[in-house]
Amino acid sequence: MDYKFDYTAITTNAWELFVGCLLTLQLSVAAIVCSLILAIGPAMLLQSRPNALAALPVKIFVEVVRNTPFLVQIFILFFGLPTLGIKLSPNVAAIVALTVNGCAYSIEIIRGGLESIHKGQFEAGYVLGLSRLQVFRFIILKPALRAIYPSLTSQFIFLMLTSSIASSITANELTHVAAQIEAVTFRSFEVYFTVAALYLAMSILLSAVASVVYRTTLTYPTR
Repeated sequence: MDYKFDYTAITTNAWELFVGCLLTLQLSVAAIVCSLILAIGPAMLLQSRPNALAALPVKIFVEVVRNTPFLVQIFILFFGLPTLGIKLSPNVAAIVALTVNGCAYSIEIIRGGLESIHKGQFEAGYVLGLSRLQVFRFIILKPALRAIYPSLTSQFIFLMLTSSIASSITANELTHVAAQIEAVTFRSFEVYFTVAALYLAMSILLSAVASVVYRTTLTYPTR
């Protein structure tokens, strides 16, 4: 093998790669926060089961999103919606697609967490005169989050990695920046090996942040 490794393309474009990491984290965090907020209501609806008809749209949404490729979903938003007169910028389309995808998975995760809570805790809250929202906020939320936190963390890290697909619509994130650098330098191995290492570093960073949040907010206080 006479291939000679040359990481000059990396060192000379280090700032662009750093900015790409920041853009990836911005897209991912925005999608994570939005998907989590939007998933809580539907998850409560599925868990409460007021009637099958009310929960049917949520079930259809979850099944459709979870059983179709993310690439197709983002193409529908970016290339399909303009035919209806709705045009989204690449970054906005990426955030919306990631939010929709993450929301579908988060709904099922949160629903599972709510179902892990004993029904007696719900009944005790109602006996105390609390509304359904108050029962969820003051009695159910923390134990449910503690139960589902590892799954949510894994899902959000996966969502960050999935953001690389947004490069297919030229959204400003790490993979898109790397493709631009590779197109100019033709150092494919060096560029994408470095990008793989950067995604690994961001995954470890998100995992560390999630661990800190868990220890500071969801663990029981010790004496």
